[in-house]
Amino acid sequence: VQLQAFGGGLVQAGGSRRLSCAASGRTFSSYALAWFRQAPGKEREFVAAINWSGGNTFYADSVKGRFTISRDNAKNTVYLQMSSLKPEDTAVYYCAADMARFSSRNEYDYWGQGTHVTVSS
Repeated sequence: VQLQAFGGGLVQAGGSRRLSCAASGRTFSSYALAWFRQAPGKEREFVAAINWSGGNTFYADSVKGRFTISRDNAKNTVYLQMSSLKPEDTAVYYCAADMARFSSRNEYDYWGQGTHVTVSS
């Protein structure tokens, strides 16, 4: 599966932004999907994950209550709705997919190219 993330940009602290990740392939609904992010000078970290049906999600503590992951299997797209953004949310955001893995581990099989989010204070 090929993934392409988009929707990044500059947003003020306290604002909202929705990221999208479009996937190719006919088996999109078989994949668990996740968002990770990497801030300058830091390692890539887990943000959120959603299972194949969308019925199960989990989040990093740092974004819980502010970010929401969702998917539309008919559109082969996964979303990350980000609210109450903080400067520390500034990072390149990556979407990832895996048919066998639904976790926070940085071991997904497929990765998108990333989209940059900058939160200004």
